This record gives sequence, structure tokens and C-alpha cells, in this order.
Amino acid sequence: MNSKSPRKILVLCTGNSARSILGEYLLRAKGRGQFEVYSAGSHPTGKVNPLAIAVLKEHYGIDATDARSKSRDEFKGVHFDFVITVCDNARESCPIWPGQPIVAHWGSPDPAAFDGTEGEKRQCFVQVAAQIARRVDLFCALPEAKIQTLAVQQIGEQFKMEDEATTSR
Repeated sequence: MNSKSPRKILVLCTGNSARSILGEYLLRAKGRGQFEVYSAGSHPTGKVNPLAIAVLKEHYGIDATDARSKSRDEFKGVHFDFVITVCDNARESCPIWPGQPIVAHWGSPDPAAFDGTEGEKRQCFVQVAAQIARRVDLFCALPEAKIQTLAVQQIGEQFKMEDEATTSR
């Protein structure tokens, strides 16, 4: 993507402790300055899962020790170009964001909810991180023309929904 200024992205989840943290830091690293990336939760846990930080460091060479779990309310009024939900709950409760950002859903299982041995939990985090990393790679490879097309389609869908809402009254 060749944009004059970094596009703002919010990666949204329920707890903002695992998947959205993985998405935020992978997008920052793989986007190489193309994006200004944040993450948040609809009901943040208040702490980042240590396995998310460990997997980012061990498998991707990313230092996420400064990551923190925060509420989406912290970003009210911020104009994002993209809002990416990474869990079904966040998708269902995704608020309307100012500026009509492109909204995408990259659902992944919650590795923080996985029940098993410490090794099995770590492996679950590795698998979810790999899934998110593949999506990030594809996203980063999108040409600018495709992004513009997505933006126009998003606005068209928004107008269609607004028209349907007004005609059904």
C-alpha cells in the first residue's frame, strides 16, 4: 500500500489480552510504517496474556512488553481507516466509528480460553498468531487501488443500510 500518511487501524476484541494484541503488533511490524495501529477491547481484561508477548518475541522477534489491555472507549472520536475485529463477540458489538472506516472480521479462536497443559496453551497461541500473521501478510500486500475500492464499497453498503432503514419506517 502506498499512502501518503499511515492509515489508522484499530484491532478490536473482547478482552484485549491476546488476539487483538497479536494483531496490533504483527500489523505494526509487518506494515513497516504503513499503519498507525492500536488495539482495544469491548470488555478489556486489564492485562495482556504473557503467552501473547512470549509468542510475539519467540516466533516473530517482536518486543511487545509495552502492550496494555485497554477499552475501545479510549478511542471514541478517533477516525480510523480500518477496524478489524478478531472475535465474534467484538464483531457483534462493534460500535459505529466516525469517518466510516472499512470494517473487517478476522475471527480466530481465543487462545486465552484454551484449556490444557502449559505446552498445549503455548501451541494454541502459536497457531492463532500464525493465522493472524497470514491475514496480516495478505492485508499488507493489498495494492492501494484495492483499498480505495473497498472504501467505496463500504460507503455504498452504509448508504444502502441507511436507505433501507428510512424506507422501512
